Amino acid sequence: MNRPVKLGIAGTCTALLVVGGIGIYNVVHTLTAGTSQDGQPDASGSFDPSTLSSTPPSNTEAVKLARAFLNSWSEQHFDGAARDSDTPQTTAQALRNYTDGLHLTNLSFDHVLPAGPSSVTPGATKVTFDVTAKVAGGTWTYSSAVAVVHSTNGASAVHWNNSVLYPGLGNGQSLTAGKLPAGAGPVKVVADDGKTDLSTFSSLRDIAATIRQNAAPAGGSTGTGVAVVDGGGEGVKALKVFAKGRTPVIKTTIDARLQAVAERAVKHPQLQEKPAGTVALDWKNGRILALAHTGADGDIAINGIKSPGSTMKIITSAALFDQAGLTANSPAPCTDSVIANSQLFHNDPGVKANPGSTLAQAFTVSCNTSFIKDGFHYLVHDGDASALHDEAVNVFGMGSWSIGGGVATSDPSIPEDIQAGDQAAQFIGQGKVTATPLFMASVAATVRGVGFKQPIILPGQHQQTAPRTISARTAGHLQSMMRSVATSGTAAPRLGGLPGVGAKTGTAEEGDHTNGWLTAYNSRIAVAALVEGGSSGVDSAGYVVRQLLTDS
Repeated sequence: MNRPVKLGIAGTCTALLVVGGIGIYNVVHTLTAGTSQDGQPDASGSFDPSTLSSTPPSNTEAVKLARAFLNSWSEQHFDGAARDSDTPQTTAQALRNYTDGLHLTNLSFDHVLPAGPSSVTPGATKVTFDVTAKVAGGTWTYSSAVAVVHSTNGASAVHWNNSVLYPGLGNGQSLTAGKLPAGAGPVKVVADDGKTDLSTFSSLRDIAATIRQNAAPAGGSTGTGVAVVDGGGEGVKALKVFAKGRTPVIKTTIDARLQAVAERAVKHPQLQEKPAGTVALDWKNGRILALAHTGADGDIAINGIKSPGSTMKIITSAALFDQAGLTANSPAPCTDSVIANSQLFHNDPGVKANPGSTLAQAFTVSCNTSFIKDGFHYLVHDGDASALHDEAVNVFGMGSWSIGGGVATSDPSIPEDIQAGDQAAQFIGQGKVTATPLFMASVAATVRGVGFKQPIILPGQHQQTAPRTISARTAGHLQSMMRSVATSGTAAPRLGGLPGVGAKTGTAEEGDHTNGWLTAYNSRIAVAALVEGGSSGVDSAGYVVRQLLTDS
């Protein structure tokens, strides 16, 4: 009784690309299945949508009507098919749009079978069928279904909605065949080699997704097939691909090889699974070459806003050179402790007092008291302690950066109106001073490149400039001092022996624990790392930075 039937037509249809929506198909019209010559409903035997029965039609009745509906559709008798539906005008237009949008030349239906009561449409019997459509570019086959309802007078009708054309097709959506529209296919966010997918790196999956949503792809071709488009003609989803195109890509500045190194570095065994983040920059142009992180608190490489500890002494030294006229050989006595604004400060364990210390020597061993004394003496005037803020903004480009592609980064902060004990604490990267590995990598890059180049992850992204280029004199002093840190100072246990390296370590107190920092550069990259819970910069972040410098 329910044996499969095959319904089909062959013909040529007008080739019109549908870019508008098909319409809303659940609106119940008061039109009937049969009309008189004057266009008014027949008096009897016609479907009345206002008196729907709650009892589903029998399987035999539902299949009979579905076959009649599909036969009319396949023969392009759109009005005839529409009279078998509960919304004739809407149905007829939808079937025409389907034909035109797909550039349909042949349509047939197989396996028209009952499927019992509908779980979606109350009081309806579901009938399933297979579709074979010859469309622009090839033959498309899929399965669909209709729901058959009847009114209390016993007349039946196909209940129309968009999913009759294709399952899940939404209101305002339509189908098109031929060249696939933009947006219907995937877009890859790739490294600077043009091929390595960033989503293959665990640290970059969220960033790649953000860039994919916000940046315009380049190159590629969409291929041909069948797709869903929205009311504006924009691609929603590819349903069938006849000929593959080239996947469009968004190229970033990421160096795939160095990114792989960074992914391993933040998981170094010596870190004992502590949260870590690192950023590597090309100091010549500010391009982000690698960005990796671990931990459950998000991407601490670009959003881990923490006190940077003694890495801030790079900016403090620059301010002393630029605003106080000091040199690397200027006196900077290193005492065991110092009181500033009634607050006691001390050095890290292992730092020996040296009353005759110079600024360069204090920098090499990271003597806190030297920088608090000199900073407070030379850079705080009548309670105004904004000098460090000004240096960070004007020379090191501190501000609100956009690295590109909608990727959010946290801004560093050195308050301009800093007060009380924080006036002294700022010079050693404590108190209210905060930074990220991204910013501290940029600080090292500014020193090595003798000028600020704002970090970016998309080539061609606008780069904010600093109001003033770091002077050759200041950069020279800092390069010499950072070189001493790497060869004989606090970073030497990890970086000693590496050619052309300058560095600065940092250990910052945070609550009941410390965080380890290290920023450095070599002949190619500038890099910074933060390890939350690190006992010291060299014994935590030092392992991350060394691996990047060694393998760059």
